[in-house]
Amino acid sequence: MRSFSVIDFVSLVAALRWTVLLVVLALAFGAPLALGLATGRVSCFAPLRWAMAAIIQVIQSVPLLGLLFFFYFGMPVFLGIQVPAIIAVTVAYTLYTAAFLGEIWRGGLEAVKLAQWEAGSCLGLSLWQQFRHIIAPQALRLSLPPTVGFLVQLIKGTSLASIVGFVELARAGQVVSAATFQPLLTYALVAAIYFALCLPLTLWSRSLEARLDGSR
Repeated sequence: MRSFSVIDFVSLVAALRWTVLLVVLALAFGAPLALGLATGRVSCFAPLRWAMAAIIQVIQSVPLLGLLFFFYFGMPVFLGIQVPAIIAVTVAYTLYTAAFLGEIWRGGLEAVKLAQWEAGSCLGLSLWQQFRHIIAPQALRLSLPPTVGFLVQLIKGTSLASIVGFVELARAGQVVSAATFQPLLTYALVAAIYFALCLPLTLWSRSLEARLDGSR
């Protein structure tokens, strides 16, 4: 047993880069999928709407922990493929992000009045031009605050990656706690780091919600 030192604190801060990396990867791969799900959910083609809704419901019905377990422990069992931890958690968080952002963005798209589409059509714009120049900017304005709010949820959710051995902030806290036998101090610092990371985003989300009020 040893006492808590500056080196332990540095190791916690260093592990934060893996938490940030997980968030970046989840957004980089999940956002395009979310956009596809959102546009599919508002499609005029009913079977596509039903398919997108079913995909979202299935993913949202499975706990994030279940997704992590499936891709890390289940893939070797069902397919005989050993999946590295970074790939397993990236796939799990990508699907998680796609499902929830897809619903957020779907709400933003549906909140734009049908008259906006009709106005674009009267101007002779194609469906893509209507979406790009008229619908998407308004939907973005409506969806940005809850998107930032989801980002806070995603950052906190990355702590579950420690279950499969991925060494991010929460896992680094476990390692330091086991080495120093000072769990109260260690986890208080871990919580403080999460708080310092999430608080600015929470305040930004509230600010955006006030400035981008869709009812005005």
